[in-house]
Amino acid sequence: MIAWILAGGRLTLSPALAALPRPDLVVAADGGARHAAPLGLRVDVWVGDFDSSAGVQLDAPREVHPAAKDETDTELAVRVALERGARELVFVGAFGGRFDHAAALLLGGVRLARAGLEVRLTSGDEWAWPLLPGRSLALALPPGITLSVVACTDLAGLSLGGVRWPLAGADVPLGSGWTLSNEVGREAAAQVTASLEGGHALVTALYTEV
Repeated sequence: MIAWILAGGRLTLSPALAALPRPDLVVAADGGARHAAPLGLRVDVWVGDFDSSAGVQLDAPREVHPAAKDETDTELAVRVALERGARELVFVGAFGGRFDHAAALLLGGVRLARAGLEVRLTSGDEWAWPLLPGRSLALALPPGITLSVVACTDLAGLSLGGVRWPLAGADVPLGSGWTLSNEVGREAAAQVTASLEGGHALVTALYTEV
């Protein structure tokens, strides 16, 4: 089951976003509910403490939580999605907004991937996919767009293909800029491949034209 989690970051409508498989379940995290209308989505559950959804009009069942809590609204939305059987999570509105929330969401995506879930994060113009050992990625991406690998830990044996500067078995230290600002190959049907032998990373893509 595919669940879309509507998070509180920015949203840029794009062909890549429109091409995603439609969700079986939509859970809005507080102010992320504002994304439902431009995406043409019906929200199944709206969760949070509702401190960032002023002015948002949405006809959806609410799950209200106190402001003083141990989970973010997005984490609460994930819990709802998992309880309803979701195994693939698409976080929409993942970039922008408060840095602490965005960083926690991106790292949380890695944690969820480690638990065996399929995860992608997007705001329409920016995208991210967790990259873990033994779980290679093959991504069909537009030629020439910016692609980076963000090392969330020290990385061992990073291989990257279908890009301007490929890598084979590279060891990359935590937070290194070495693997930032690569480019997808200019071939008409470019496919980016990425694999790791050790560590945790995020593969990110920036669509300069959407």
